Amino acid sequence: MRNHPAVVLVAVLLSTILLPVSLTGASVALPDIGRDLDAGLAAVQWVVNGYNATFAACMLAAGALADLFGRRLLFAVGVALYAGCGLAGAFATDIVLLDLARALAGVGAAAAATSAGGLLAESFPGRARARVFGLFGTALGVGLAFGPSVAGLLIEGFGWRAVFAGPALLALVVLGLTPLLPESRQPHRGRIDWLGAVTFTGALLLGIVGFVQGPETGWTDPAIVLAFAGSVLLLAAFVRVERRRPDPMFDLALLARPRFVGILLAAATIVAVLVPLLVYLPSYLTTVVGLGPGAAGATLILLTAPTLVLPLLGAALVRRVGAPVVIVTSVAVVAVGAAWTTVIGPDSAPLSLAAPLLTMGVGVGLSMGLLDGLAIGSVEPARAATGAAMINTARLASETVAIAVVGAVLATTTGGRLADPGFTGGLHAVLWTMAGVALLAVGVVTLLVRDRAAAPPPPAPAATPDPPVAATPPGERPR
Repeated sequence: MRNHPAVVLVAVLLSTILLPVSLTGASVALPDIGRDLDAGLAAVQWVVNGYNATFAACMLAAGALADLFGRRLLFAVGVALYAGCGLAGAFATDIVLLDLARALAGVGAAAAATSAGGLLAESFPGRARARVFGLFGTALGVGLAFGPSVAGLLIEGFGWRAVFAGPALLALVVLGLTPLLPESRQPHRGRIDWLGAVTFTGALLLGIVGFVQGPETGWTDPAIVLAFAGSVLLLAAFVRVERRRPDPMFDLALLARPRFVGILLAAATIVAVLVPLLVYLPSYLTTVVGLGPGAAGATLILLTAPTLVLPLLGAALVRRVGAPVVIVTSVAVVAVGAAWTTVIGPDSAPLSLAAPLLTMGVGVGLSMGLLDGLAIGSVEPARAATGAAMINTARLASETVAIAVVGAVLATTTGGRLADPGFTGGLHAVLWTMAGVALLAVGVVTLLVRDRAAAPPPPAPAATPDPPVAATPPGERPR
């Protein structure tokens, strides 16, 4: 089939915008969902945690499937599943059905996200690849920057169900473009690492179950203890399985490269600070500060707007000062922003939060795209989707665990109500902890990424000292 690079770019960028919107939009809607469906805090948290957990858990398997059976095929399947589950969530009348729809939507998002990077890499060789992956990072920024405000407006105008229906309808537009996309796959078909996929997925999901349900049932409840124990055992089994496979979906050999480990740690740290705040700040602003959903979403633009413009600036800075400096600076700025955000309180006006939230956003925006490009450049082009899946998995797993841990802390300090008394103190404790962890990561990342001899040879032209800029969703972001 003839390649249509412009169509590939449009389809991939639209799908990339959708993924962070789905995460941040759902977080703004959580208070209304809980009231409308008469659901408790733990059940409502699964609207976000279910999506993120399956997104992260399925990323590795989705990347391997995309390389083996075709990136266009997996992209189409992922977008279709995402759209269908979005519509199902919009019409859900029970919190269990909504949580199930969100979990399945995360599976679709994983398939679409891993395939998107491979499609771009195949369609845009040479210098063009660096430019389009820069746009990829900007698309993530658009989703992060405007997701909360768009969600707030949708909620105020049409109710919380529009937060799921809107992205689903746009996903159907993307699905209509997929017949025009080129097909690409790994030249030599191998076998899917089902045992690795099952052990990793089980480890992540059991850990999330423990953190989300722990505050409600009690941390010493036998089911919670078994969930955490099972998570640790399955994670150990995953490592053992991957070390023995000749073609593992998560190449543990890359962890012997200090620079690659530093990239993963930086990416994981940044999203572990950003995404939990995107999830829980809207609830604080609406229930404690007293803002409406629209105003709360607009306030979060202060945190996310820098991600709209700074990915391209980050790529330019790499050419001047080198990737290690940009990576370390990004993590440090995020740490400063998290500590500064502790000024938040019941009487906070949006303007008083501008400086700390913008500071955090600058750190996130500078690294967006850069880290993905360095990671995807560490594997051969035939396994581009698998390479993208590795950093996405590190990022998504860390943000999913961070959301669950932050939610557990806030549920404990507020008695499961996410309201004062307890919300302000719990949020301050979370922010100080985030800042401390990020500062610790600054030191470790500095030691790891400074070893330039450990860096893989860049596939980009000599004008760029590092692999081309790429980006993938968070959950990203995304998120």
